[in-house]
Amino acid sequence: MTYDYDLLFLGGGLNYAGAVVASKRGLKTALVEKNPSHLGGTCLHNGCIPSKMYLGAADTVRASRKPHFDGSISLKMEELDDEKEKLLLAATKAITKQCEKTDIIEGEGVLTAPYTVRVDDKEITARYIVIGTGSSPFIPDGIEYDGKGVVTSDEILNMRTLPEKIAIYGDGAIGLEMASFFVSSGVPTELIWRHDTLLRKAHPAISQNIYRQMEDLGVTLMPEHSIKSARNTKKGVQILYEDGSEESVPMLLVATGRRANVSAVQCGEIEIDKRGIVTDEHFETTLPDHYAIGDCNGKLQLAHAARAEVLYVVSRILGENPETIDLANVVKFIHTLPCSYATVGKTKTELEKSGTRYKESIVPLRGLPFPHTHDGDLGVMSVYADDEGFILGGEIFSPAAEELIAAVSMALAGEMDAKLARRTVLAHPTFSESLERAFKKLL
Repeated sequence: MTYDYDLLFLGGGLNYAGAVVASKRGLKTALVEKNPSHLGGTCLHNGCIPSKMYLGAADTVRASRKPHFDGSISLKMEELDDEKEKLLLAATKAITKQCEKTDIIEGEGVLTAPYTVRVDDKEITARYIVIGTGSSPFIPDGIEYDGKGVVTSDEILNMRTLPEKIAIYGDGAIGLEMASFFVSSGVPTELIWRHDTLLRKAHPAISQNIYRQMEDLGVTLMPEHSIKSARNTKKGVQILYEDGSEESVPMLLVATGRRANVSAVQCGEIEIDKRGIVTDEHFETTLPDHYAIGDCNGKLQLAHAARAEVLYVVSRILGENPETIDLANVVKFIHTLPCSYATVGKTKTELEKSGTRYKESIVPLRGLPFPHTHDGDLGVMSVYADDEGFILGGEIFSPAAEELIAAVSMALAGEMDAKLARRTVLAHPTFSESLERAFKKLL
């Protein structure tokens, strides 16, 4: 069979990274994207890049309230949004330039048969197809989303003015991060969720401390609350809870998770389950030569995981026999203020649930001079090793946790044991020296 392309990417999120590599290596490559100005996907345009930019600005406002500062500052949302748009435009232009050897096909792509994608009225064939259609916000039954009063992260990260007050439904990454952003920016904030704790899968000490951190920031915490219905009215968003109580708020952010986008797959040979497109450890679907990477495969909703997956797939297609990716060793983090949560490898909860024998080292940051002067009093560092001393994973709750966890990630990648890890002499005064201490306490 003669194909139009060697390799076709369906969806222009982190798929673009694979397209760049494939085209540079000589494969005739196409990328189908309904909105080429959205190359880079949700992370760049409606996710991790703008949200971290917003959190950085809000943290400056939060820190300015310390007693040793005089005066006050406020967040100018229009100017912040303008700055964000300039950043995203520059990034999109850079991505487009990187894809100059790839045919960018604009339109709604649908995989209708093996090796075949239909874009509008045109059918395109390829020897290999990589699906990267991402995910979309999940709206629970009973909540009437309108994009104005009842919103998702898509609207939040494109707002021009701050609301008078906001309620946030959901305690995942988006809910916790946006609660940190709004309350630090001076907006009265409610966090509503169904369980009794926050980060319930994290180390118990971390779970307790993020709860306290949210209280200290001034977030109104509403655990064990489920929304039965919510709709926007002229008097605000009317919320009815399962227990019969009601309230009205100017804005409700629905942050109850994301669901894989799978509607572009209309080929019966590719299996789809409740999580997303089913793939094996090589991200190959149930149809040979067809792959699914990123959020749409339901494995791990993280941009850096999607990038690693697509680069792995392209490497396999090029015949390079890359080492299989262990998704358990991909860093995960939630950027809250001032302490963030990051983990890699096994967590305490996972180890206990599996019955694995392990050693634990935990270092609270309270009482240490540097963490105290840098908003880290609630911080916790915990690392785990097996009976032979090999590092199994770690959890960090501190400012810049997403950066600090890199040391644990590299220890896992290098299959280091605690004896080797403890050789590292880290700088003083820093947060990282507490991680050095945690490694030493494993012995």
